[in-house]
Amino acid sequence: MITGELKNKIDGLWDIFAAGGLVNPLDVIEQVTYLMFIRDLDDTDNLRAKESAMLGLPYTSIFAGEVEIGERKIPGEQLKWSVFRDFPAGRMYNVMQEWVFPFIKGLHGDKNSAYSKYMDDAIFKLPTPLLLSKVVDCLDDIYSQMAQLHDSDIRGDVYEYLLSKISQSGRNGQFRTPRHIIRMMVEMMDPRPDDVICEIPTQLLIQFGDSLCA
Repeated sequence: MITGELKNKIDGLWDIFAAGGLVNPLDVIEQVTYLMFIRDLDDTDNLRAKESAMLGLPYTSIFAGEVEIGERKIPGEQLKWSVFRDFPAGRMYNVMQEWVFPFIKGLHGDKNSAYSKYMDDAIFKLPTPLLLSKVVDCLDDIYSQMAQLHDSDIRGDVYEYLLSKISQSGRNGQFRTPRHIIRMMVEMMDPRPDDVICEIPTQLLIQFGDSLCA
């Protein structure tokens, strides 16, 4: 459950996008999702590095050394959220547009993978450096607020609240299954490691149900 203060920060994020000229709600959700993914890459990489150090295991960061972006090689460290967030707005904008987005689009290297398929159309749409700077600062505030709540599903709650900003979010193909429903489904199905799971889109289930009732 998200608090009033966290809701206010999310409302503020939405206002920042609107004031910056990005008013299409689907574009806002898309860009926020990409930015959260970029921030999470940094957090996850740092966590794995710490865990590996504690266990005495080797670990190579995805940001280690030089990273090849197109025909250029750049210091991977500059692709980390915790690093470029402190750059001046103009430089941060260039890094995000020219390096970070191409980096996440080719992250797994396999052009035939599901990841590459869905990231192929990823486009950085924030129109100005000032807007990016404000959004980055606001997202950092939101993450700090989420960390204080100690709720394992707070990320889902935040995303659901973002989607509530779209009056017809369901029709736009955005759905989120609450954790307790997920746990119930897993307990009922009791899947084994070698089982194959086939997910049927909700809309198809609705159409199927309608056909049975016709």
